[in-house]
Amino acid sequence: MSLPLSIPHSPRQNHLLAALSAAQLEPLIAHLELFPLQLGDILYEPGGELLHAYFPTTAIVSLHYVMASGATTEAAGVGNEGVVGVSLFLGGDTTQSSAVVQTAGYAYRLERSRLKQEFKRAGLMQRLLLRYTQALITQISQTAVCNRHHSVEQQLCRWLLLTLDRIPSGELIMTQELVASMLGVRREGITDAAGKWQRAGFIRYRRGHITVLDRNGLEAHACECYAVVKKELNRLLYDVR
Repeated sequence: MSLPLSIPHSPRQNHLLAALSAAQLEPLIAHLELFPLQLGDILYEPGGELLHAYFPTTAIVSLHYVMASGATTEAAGVGNEGVVGVSLFLGGDTTQSSAVVQTAGYAYRLERSRLKQEFKRAGLMQRLLLRYTQALITQISQTAVCNRHHSVEQQLCRWLLLTLDRIPSGELIMTQELVASMLGVRREGITDAAGKWQRAGFIRYRRGHITVLDRNGLEAHACECYAVVKKELNRLLYDVR
């Protein structure tokens, strides 16, 4: 199913690209391809060669680590604040994670040679990409800590809040099975946690749709991990902009 193109799209819907001036963005415009991302699309798999970097605008991509058993857990999410494919400009070209579309939408993709060329200019784009990579490392580290030390209810709050920051509406098209897979917990744990927050009036859950009704309530019951990730991203990118 194709995604609607009824609303205007611009590279500046991605925060990294928006941080560039008109003159800095101009050389890239002709090479940025608006690309639809469907739920479940796999942008790359462990060990696979990356051909493009993706700058999401309305889509959200989940970075997974895949175990030998086939089990997966989300290490980080990437939305309009970042880029998928940091290994391209870090020099690795491949990675042991996979990138799967969590929320359908659009991204601007850039061919890897063009990204590397822009990175080697050592200008603002390079600084943005490196700062974002540090923020991504913080998110991955904080996710590992959160999954180890905090309750499923707190993990769900963190995940919902980070997702909300990346989408224009308060409604997520997401099954409990998919959320459980993202957090690496049993589906029953997500059912219990979602039920608790629904009874509290924070969310409404129905047939694969999660609607956030009270964001302040979620923030009040989230662990410190959400605030740490958000604060670090803002700190690293604010002065570069």
